Amino acid sequence: MPKIEVNEALFFRLAGKHWKTRKELEDALCCAKAELDEDSDKELPEAERVLKIELNDTNRPDLWGTAGCARQLRIYHGGKRPFYPFFSMPGDMKGAKKRVIVEASAKGVRPWLAGFMAHGNEVTDAGLRDMIQTQEKLSWNYGRKRRAISMGVYRSALIKWPIHYKAVDPDSVSFVPLQWELCEGTPDIKTPLTLNDILKKHPKGREYAFIQEHEPMHPLLVDVRGEVLSYPPIINSADIGAVQMGDSELFIELTGTDVNVVTHAASIAACDLADQGWAIEPVEICYEYDTPFGKTLTTPFYFQEPVFCSLERIHKFLGKPLDARACVAALERMGCAAEKQRGLEAGSTEIVEGIRAWPPEYRNDYLHAADVMEDVMLGHGLENFTPERPRDFTVGRLSAVTVFSRKIKEILVGAGFQEMIYNYLGSKKDLISKMRGSGDKIIRISNPMTENYAYVRDSPLPSLAASESASANAVYPHKIFEIGKVAYKDSSRNYGTATRQYAGILHAGADANFNTIAALIQNLFYHISRTYTVEEADDPRFIPGRAALIVRNGVIAGVFGEFHPELLENWDIKVPCTAAELDIDFLIPPASGFTCAPRRHTESGLYSVP
Repeated sequence: MPKIEVNEALFFRLAGKHWKTRKELEDALCCAKAELDEDSDKELPEAERVLKIELNDTNRPDLWGTAGCARQLRIYHGGKRPFYPFFSMPGDMKGAKKRVIVEASAKGVRPWLAGFMAHGNEVTDAGLRDMIQTQEKLSWNYGRKRRAISMGVYRSALIKWPIHYKAVDPDSVSFVPLQWELCEGTPDIKTPLTLNDILKKHPKGREYAFIQEHEPMHPLLVDVRGEVLSYPPIINSADIGAVQMGDSELFIELTGTDVNVVTHAASIAACDLADQGWAIEPVEICYEYDTPFGKTLTTPFYFQEPVFCSLERIHKFLGKPLDARACVAALERMGCAAEKQRGLEAGSTEIVEGIRAWPPEYRNDYLHAADVMEDVMLGHGLENFTPERPRDFTVGRLSAVTVFSRKIKEILVGAGFQEMIYNYLGSKKDLISKMRGSGDKIIRISNPMTENYAYVRDSPLPSLAASESASANAVYPHKIFEIGKVAYKDSSRNYGTATRQYAGILHAGADANFNTIAALIQNLFYHISRTYTVEEADDPRFIPGRAALIVRNGVIAGVFGEFHPELLENWDIKVPCTAAELDIDFLIPPASGFTCAPRRHTESGLYSVP
């Protein structure tokens, strides 16, 4: 979970209240789903005291800074919901004096950018520390180690507008990077480095080289004179990008691979600075290609959609009847605008009484009516819900599929395989393109937070391939497996999808071939007392003629074979790999009561859903 360090004096000032005891502060932090990890040292001067706070909600990156966390406490404990007049909205773009031109060359490299100006205040020591912390937390946690987001802060007085954002050959541009003078063994602190040299010689370049080193073109931010602002997402320049205490004119930009995430992160940074007394001036972003918001976008930009939640849902999940007025008040304490309305919940056809909520500019976590209900719960106060003992007596026991899965795990571990655990969500590139699949049965999430987690996996094999791709330095052979859930489209189901328990197995090494994986499957089925037959498989993930379907009672129970060379190339895997996947739900004993239909066997030998 994210942890932040905040200057105590600044935090209490922004929160509008001073909590005198640890217990009082811990109780106050509940509304932000946060805990006090470490109290400040009271022997230090008040201006030097630091609080360490742990955030338990990874869906609220707006809380990962001093201003954001303090804002939530201030609003919850009676403060007014802040008004941010500098936001543009669809159809109502604010006028902007400054402009950034995103050239067409950036589209295939790191295509999205958002930015704004901040002035009317001065950078202080505490403010600079918090700015750096917010920058790192957004880039590291929300931005996946700067892959999806990176943030730069610049001395705008040194910039000649407009700014150009483009892609360049990494050997064609040189500049002096920030903190180059602090690096050991630097021959000349004024010697410019090419982008490739930065990746090899600068500490930050080496740390984040994995993002850009394999790309033929790299992103660059320059002003109209050609002066470099930064090499995103790696490092700022040593002059324009070196913000110092006392600076009062700043330009803040964010670049990344997901337009919603980049725009949202810019909104968080703008609101945080506005809360600290900075005047925010929007910047016009002019794209030379189409975006979901058009070719011209003025940021900060409010793109969030309202969400409707029925009063019936709120009552059902919270166990307490709250009227519309109480729900609206609770949502306002969480920073949201809300009003009583009649409407439709997503997936429903019945118009009911409920609440429509508009998330604030700095939040983008409202994806479902359940999110509205959760904020009603927090805003109403957890202490206002009476604890109840369970009314029903139940006996806990492991499900049949869990017991059977554990037996398969024991067999595979005994065969020398190591168990892995993975996320169930992934990207189109990993789950479809790299696996040579068509994606006709895969489930796409309609409103993903990021494209990296936009699809539900329909096989455990992409996750195993990803592990093998990152394990080239480990001693061979590599033997790994995972047992977990997969899901795929199934028109015969009420919700149009089926969820199954699958086992995925991968063996990588010079000795990996069809015979080794066939022997493993035979051994596994012997120990689980199951019989099966094999038929030739027409599966694009495997080499033709070296893959087999596992058929039991006329139904496909799995597939195994040798990975196709193109698949290995897609994952940058250098050794042969054999793999298998098994439908565990179909293999468990009939007495377990499981009736979920597996993928059936067809005349063509391909997977299909009945």
